[in-house]
Order: sequence, then structure tokens, then C-alpha cells
Amino acid sequence: MQTVYIKDLGKHEGQTVTLAGWVANRRDSKGLVFLNIRDGYGLCQCVVDEAKISATEFEAASKLGLESSLTLNGLVVKDERQLGGFEIQVSGLEVLQSAVDFPIAKKEHGVEFLADRRHLWLRSNRQWAIMRIRNRIIYSIHQFFQEQDFVQMDAPIFTGNACEGTTNLFETDFFGEPAYLSQSGQLYGEAMAFAMNKIYTFGPTFRAEKSKTRRHLAEFWMIEPEMAFYDIFMNMDLIEGLMKRIVTDVLKDCKTELNAIGRDTAILENIVKPFPRLTYDEAVRIIKGEQDVNGQNSIKSLEDELEIVKEKIAATHVEIKQREENIASGALKKGEINFNQSKIDKLKQELKDLEEDERNIPGWLESARNFEYGSDFGGSDETVITRLFDVPIMVYNWPHAVKAFYLKRDPVDSRFARGVDVLAPEGYGEIVGGGERETDEQLLREKITEHELPMDAFEWYLDLRKYGSVKHAGFGLGLERVVCWVCKLPHVRESIPFPRMLGRVLP
Repeated sequence: MQTVYIKDLGKHEGQTVTLAGWVANRRDSKGLVFLNIRDGYGLCQCVVDEAKISATEFEAASKLGLESSLTLNGLVVKDERQLGGFEIQVSGLEVLQSAVDFPIAKKEHGVEFLADRRHLWLRSNRQWAIMRIRNRIIYSIHQFFQEQDFVQMDAPIFTGNACEGTTNLFETDFFGEPAYLSQSGQLYGEAMAFAMNKIYTFGPTFRAEKSKTRRHLAEFWMIEPEMAFYDIFMNMDLIEGLMKRIVTDVLKDCKTELNAIGRDTAILENIVKPFPRLTYDEAVRIIKGEQDVNGQNSIKSLEDELEIVKEKIAATHVEIKQREENIASGALKKGEINFNQSKIDKLKQELKDLEEDERNIPGWLESARNFEYGSDFGGSDETVITRLFDVPIMVYNWPHAVKAFYLKRDPVDSRFARGVDVLAPEGYGEIVGGGERETDEQLLREKITEHELPMDAFEWYLDLRKYGSVKHAGFGLGLERVVCWVCKLPHVRESIPFPRMLGRVLP
């Protein structure tokens, strides 16, 4: 008998198949057991009828706990009311391992509880969907670059020098010599581009920042293309093309997964629009409320939103209280009680989000009003500006003092560097950083000295400016930050199978 995956059940309607998987849920009725089975590709309801299988099999099915593993045989029947549109009427089953007391129950668990059990949390429907979207994003990135004749190459993870200093790097002993876990493969990417013309690297990178914000990980994955004969504007064109490809592919191929996490895809569908390109000066004026965007002012819109949030909080408290009183009255039927309790649980989650906004918005307002020209953007500044747009925006020509030493000075105004940051909408902020690289060896030496970096560690890098130097550019795309935005996740820890961050090195 043919073993099939849940995703392929539509091809086997009316046939008896074998399915292997795990129990995601079980409920019992008189003479029936309803098993929701997951197999890593989807979910399917499997109906076990006492009259159609042996007494031993029915008893085994009746005792299955969450995450028990089994194989079963059954008839594939179309039923549009069910997940995936099909169910299986079971004719036989074999329990492979009967699990008892699975620690992650249906009730709400705290973040630390789930993080400590990440190895099991990954099995939940939400985490399953996020990881499948992550996989599609990775595949889309490879397709995009390979179709444009890029060569994938690999930068070293152990490095003797740093792109931007060693303050935030993990130092390790490399056979008696100090070495660092790479924070970027970009410098090596430049060398490889001079050999291959267009390359990209895709690998883990590390930052030892002692930060626990929702945007930070100590270990994350970066995609870093580098292109010979590109300037900053060609670079921005490539970034926009890549972002459009990623989101378009996810919208096309991950409908089930996006629905599973409750992602409103309306803003993702805006990806077809051109990305606004703003100079640093324009972006600062927008943040400070000195320049409007499509009739919206950053300061005024935040003030208005704060008032709306406060009103919603008050109304939500009232509704929760009313529904709790209705349940306590004893006048409701069981179905009505369950409906009201479900609504209360949802309202309490919405209340948490509203209360977080109530705490955050005053800080965003203060940051926007007091922004100092010449500073880099912080998370609050990125949030303030991106809330005014419904597509990613590109901010370019940054003050050179706040950017990396290797960025080229703007030929029109040397106060600025030809760098670009791509900021995702909905307050998600920077997901791509890059720019045109400096080609003048002497200017690079001056910048290395200015940044107090060891000159001898960069002699190999300076060689690239001596032998056939050409204009070139590139960027780094943070995979987890892209996953966060596409899935609208509240924290980056959900965007990677096993997050590594301050205070988290297990499991």
C-alpha cells in the first residue's frame, strides 16, 4: 500500500493509503476517535470508527497522547470542512510510540517556558509554518542569484580581522593565535567578486552585542552579494529586485503557512510598488516631523495613534468584564460559554499588544523630536519612519562618520558615504545594509587609522585596490529579519530554528 504525505492527499481521493505522522490533537466521541495527524507537510483529520477496526487498535487510538507517533491505513475522502479539504477514514493503525504528558499543552505558555523547550515547540503549527516560510525565502534567494549568473562562494567563519572593529565580536583561540567569529563575509566577498564578477555568500555570522531587543540575535544568517562594476544605484536596483522576488514567491507558494500564522498579506502585496528612495537628509526631516509623507506627519500620527490606543484599551477592558460577567451569571449554555471564553482569551492577547503600544509610542515620540542630525538611526527612529510607508524604503547617502570604513565617499558631497539601508514597513526597520565600496587605497588607509583598526590585518584587503581596482558594490541581507517582517513576528527568536542570543545557548 502506498505511503503518502498529507500535502498529496488530493491526488489519492477515493484510494486507500498509508500515512505516517504524529498526533497533534485527539478528541473522542461515542464509538469514534478523531485524530489530527501532522506529518511535517500538513495536518489531516483521521476518523477511527470502532466498528471498522479491531478492538485492540481502537483501544490504542483512544489512549494516544499528544505527539504519539503512528502509521495508519485509510480511505481518502474529500471534505472541504477539514484542514486541507480531505480526511482519512481509518481502516487500520500501528502505534510506533505512545507519548505521555507532552509538556506543551493547548493553554498559553510563557516565552521562557517555550524557549526552554524549543526542540518541542518547533512542532507547533505556528512554528511549522514560520520555518516553511523561512525555507521558501532561502530557496527564493538562491533562485534569484543563480538565475542572474551569480556564483555562490563561501567566506571564512574564522577571521583575523573585523569589518567594523572587534568590540562586538566573539574572540576565540585559533591554534594559539587570536581569531574572531565572522560578523560579515563582505571583505572576502570583494576579493571573490574581483575573481568572478558577481558573487554571493550565504552563511552564519556572529555579533557579541549584549542586547536583548526583539531584533537581535548573537548568531544569524546573512546573504551578502558583491558585484564588480556596480555603483550604489545599480546596487539599490538589485536589492529591490531581490526583495520583490522573495515576497512574491512567498505569497504564491506559502498561502497555507501565511494563513496558519494569521498574517494579513495586504501589505506584502504592495511589494509590486516602487521602493521610495530617500537621502539621509530627507529621512531625518520626516522623522522629526518637518516633512510629511502623503499627507501624514510622523509626530502628529503618533500622537493620534496614542489616543486611539488608549481608547481601545479602555473599550477592551469593558468588553472583557462584560463577557466574564455573562459567563459567571450561569445563564449561558455550554457552547455560549466556550465562545465567550475564546473571545476573552483573544481580547486579552489584543490587550497585551495595545498596552505595549501604549508603553512604546511615548518613547518613539521623544526619540523623533530629539533626533540629532548626523546620528545613525536607532530602532525607534526606524519604527517612526517606516510606519508612514506600506513598502520597504531605501535610505542612502549617510554621514560617513556613522558608517563602515570601506564605504565610498559621495563624489558630490564628501560629508556623506554612499551607503544604503533598506527599512521594512510596519515598524520592522533595517533588513538590508550595503553600499558602494571605496576604491581609493589612500582614503581607505586613512579610514582604517581613523577607526583605530590594525593596518597589518587589512593589507590583503588593500591589495584589491592595487591590482585592477574597479567600482563595486554589495549588501548584506539579514535572513531572520526578513523572515520576521514577512511573517510579522513579534520577536526575531521565532525566525530561526534554535536562537542564540544573550542568555540563551540551550537547547
